[in-house]
Amino acid sequence: MDISFLLLVNSLLLGMGLAMDAFSVSLVNGLYEPKMRFKKALKMTGAFAVFQGLMPLIGWALVHTAAEYFVKIQPFIPIAAFIILSIIGLKMLIEGISHVKCKNKDKDGNKEEHKKLTPKLLLIQAIATSIDALSVGFTIAEYKVIPAIICAAIIAAVTQVICLIGVKIGKKAGSWLSCYASMLGGIILIGIGIEILVL
Repeated sequence: MDISFLLLVNSLLLGMGLAMDAFSVSLVNGLYEPKMRFKKALKMTGAFAVFQGLMPLIGWALVHTAAEYFVKIQPFIPIAAFIILSIIGLKMLIEGISHVKCKNKDKDGNKEEHKKLTPKLLLIQAIATSIDALSVGFTIAEYKVIPAIICAAIIAAVTQVICLIGVKIGKKAGSWLSCYASMLGGIILIGIGIEILVL
């Protein structure tokens, strides 16, 4: 398949579809850390973008080099994403329940120490939300090397833009949801995990 308008359109649509889970998690991160600086948001969404673009490319490579092995592991991909997201979600939910002390929050002042997105958590989120994109390798299997790379780059760019929007929405909501943000974020992550598993 040569570089064409159809390739660009298909890549944009793939990017929008694949970015939805990352968008939801970005929204959760905005809820979880409402005072997140733009520089940090840019790095965070960049991580999602890199993994979201890389996974289809890895899937494409596996289809061309180890299709039989890839077919065997494919059914376990959604299960892995579900487990990872559920663990993170449950952790946030439990943390949120233990910190729901809205009356004491004003007395104690702004205690944001527990509401920080760590690099380790970000890496886990990026892998969990992008791992199901490995299956896109089948969708773009007929692409040659350059079109496959272009497709992955477009997917990454679309993901970053959509995730930045998610962070902005989450930050605004997080400022008025106060100490309930962590609980809501945990529920959303568990929901995303179930959606990946079921669909």
